[in-house]
Order: sequence, then structure tokens, then C-alpha cells
Amino acid sequence: MKHFFPNLGIGLGLRVPHYDAIFRDMPAVDWFEIISENFMVEGGKPLENLERICDRYPVVQHGVTLAIGSPDPLDFNYLKRLKALTKVTKTPWVSDHLCWGRLPGAHYHDLLPLPYTKEVIAYVAERARIVQDYLELPFALENLSSYVAYNSDEMPEWDFYTQIVEKADIYMMLDVNNIYVSSRNHGFEPSDYYNNIPLDRVLQIHLAGHTECEGYLLDTHDDFVRDEVWALYAKVYGRTQGVSTLLEWDDNFVSFERTWEEALKAKKFQNILEELYSHPS
Repeated sequence: MKHFFPNLGIGLGLRVPHYDAIFRDMPAVDWFEIISENFMVEGGKPLENLERICDRYPVVQHGVTLAIGSPDPLDFNYLKRLKALTKVTKTPWVSDHLCWGRLPGAHYHDLLPLPYTKEVIAYVAERARIVQDYLELPFALENLSSYVAYNSDEMPEWDFYTQIVEKADIYMMLDVNNIYVSSRNHGFEPSDYYNNIPLDRVLQIHLAGHTECEGYLLDTHDDFVRDEVWALYAKVYGRTQGVSTLLEWDDNFVSFERTWEEALKAKKFQNILEELYSHPS
């Protein structure tokens, strides 16, 4: 079954260091993605700023604390506040990460990988189905950057990811930088990943920079997107029939103008692909 979503164009993660430039110039950004938890408050300046953004731009919600694979029960107080925020933003979908990060009584505030097993697939898929039903919006899970593997793994990540979204009937928020980082850290080919997932379930793509460390890559979101990731983006985007693209930049900030220039590189790849498709050889 095919799944179609509006292509919002090219967007940026909304970050405080860029507020002055955004509110002063109201630049021609197609859309902004917010970290949901930053605005799940009763009132005050965060919501005032969000309302100013919503008056001018489409806004999409992306979460970081749902921890869908954690062993504790789903937090319906959290989901209630998350759903209330969707009424403010009018977000077309909601996303979070395919991870765990909590135990009963403890929150690690990190995106921790799950074992790739059939038991975990059944557990996470049921919880994800409940979340989507409760929010009454399309719900997507994002692939992580990975640095460790479990001895109990029964399959590669792309099979695990695919089975969860198909079993839950939810969607993919595909981070191509994370695919590249994980491929380098674990020694697989990026094509093995994107050739074996249902790209018709991808409703959004993330791009970001990473950092070269001694013997591995770290997903830091604090630099320009590497050429290898842009090349991977071109291959994946061309097979999605066109989905919304988002640049994340979360540390070591550069000016808003330079950040937006970096995001707009995605348009160059999109234009090349459109030209190829309109003039096939």
C-alpha cells in the first residue's frame, strides 16, 4: 500500500540562537521543525515565540523523550500534553526516535539502541500503534545513529525498522546522516539499508553533520553535511517520490544565513533529479 504525504519543501530545526534573525527578517524558509518538549509548557515566552512562528510558517513536531522501546508503561500524561501541542502547531505528523531511554523511576535523557529481536518488534510496534491512535495523526519513528550492537540481535537494523513500522502501520522519519554514521561504525553498505526498507513509508528526511572520532563517527549535529551524506541523500530522495527535507544543527552554531544556505543545498540535488526524470535517457 502506498502512503503519500505533503512535501513541505526544505526546512530547518528551529533553534534559539537563530531567533533574532528569523523574527527580524522572516526569511523564506519553507517550514520549521520544533523539538516538541521545548514547547510543552503552560505558557510564557516559548509559546509566544512558537505562535509567532506558526503565524508565518508550517511547523512540524519532533520529539526526543517518548522512548518508545522503554520497559515502563507509556506515559499518557506526556502524550496528553504532546497532543495538546499539535492543536497549536497544526503539525501534519509527529515523530520521535526508535530507541529506549527510561526505566521505571529513571530517565537517562539519551537515545539508546534496542536489541533487534522479534520480541522487541512486537513490543515496540504495539506501543507505536497506540501512540498513533491516541495522537490521531500520522506517527513516525526515526532511525538512530548506532555505536554498539547486542549479542542478542537476530537481524540487521533495516529489517528491524521495517518490521516495526509495517506491523504498527506507522511511518519512517529517515535520517540519512544516521544511516551513514551507522554504516561506518558497523561496516555495512548504506545501500543495504535503503534498498531494504519501505521507502513509501518515509514521510520526512533528516540531514545533519557528524564528527570524525578515533575509529568511529559521532552524530553531533554541529557541522556542515558531509559530501558522502549529500550523495546518500540524492539516492534516497530520488526514490521517495519527493518528501519533506530538514536540516538539523544543534551545537557550534553558525549564522542563520549560513545554516539556511547549507539546507538549500538539498534543492540543488532535487533539481538535478527532477531534470533527470523529466529528460530520461
